[in-house]
Amino acid sequence: MADAETGFTGWSLDREDRRHLLARFPARYAEAVADHVTLKFAPDEVRLPTERSGEIVGEADDGEGVQAMVVRIGGTTDRPDGSTYHITWSLAPGRQARESNDVIAKLGWRKFPEPIPIRLEPKHYARS
Repeated sequence: MADAETGFTGWSLDREDRRHLLARFPARYAEAVADHVTLKFAPDEVRLPTERSGEIVGEADDGEGVQAMVVRIGGTTDRPDGSTYHITWSLAPGRQARESNDVIAKLGWRKFPEPIPIRLEPKHYARS
């Protein structure tokens, strides 16, 4: 599986939205991430997306150190690679953001009663 070493294209979560959302949904694990949504790995191959907003529509948590918020962008939660749009929300020590994909795929996610609008900034993330 690709990871941050390859770089990626996606969206940065608006900083003000992040602050409000972390107050509403506190990080369950030691490291609050709540930073971005990935569109595709290998940013050199992808143009920046045009969408500038999305909605948090649910949450996944494995109870062992990975918490993620599921995001709908352009009317779908389905990422082009077959995984799910999400924001890694928080991580326990030793866990990695890329594990959010596995948690969502294995355990599914809990839908929120109402979607929560978020502002997103398209961005290429460089290789580590």
